[in-house]
Amino acid sequence: MVGKRYIVEGKGLPQWSNPISHAVVVNNMCFVSGQLSVNEAGEYIEGSIFEEGRLAFDNFFAALTASGFDKSDIVFIDIAFENLKELPVINQLYMDIFPEGKRPARTIYQAAALPFGGKVKITGTAVKNI
Repeated sequence: MVGKRYIVEGKGLPQWSNPISHAVVVNNMCFVSGQLSVNEAGEYIEGSIFEEGRLAFDNFFAALTASGFDKSDIVFIDIAFENLKELPVINQLYMDIFPEGKRPARTIYQAAALPFGGKVKITGTAVKNI
């Protein structure tokens, strides 16, 4: 039997104006929706790509926590960002967040446009008991 739990709100999660869930949990897997550089009120916070990426990751981790998962459960990260020339900055942020030897699988790509005109969006999957 497959159980689903939709995480719509919780402490530290931004309010969404769009009809989506921050994360969906199915059994031992957590699928986190694209997280952006927004505050708890859902307002876009403009900054450097590093600053926006850090806040997007903070929102990603808040969705994981609200779902009953943590950073050690992450198996896949998808990073969309505004400009591939910023890859060294994205790589530095990624290395700061995930120390050597403990990095999940990752995809990166340049996006033509992100919501709010943002610079970076983080999406990912976590699995418990692996």
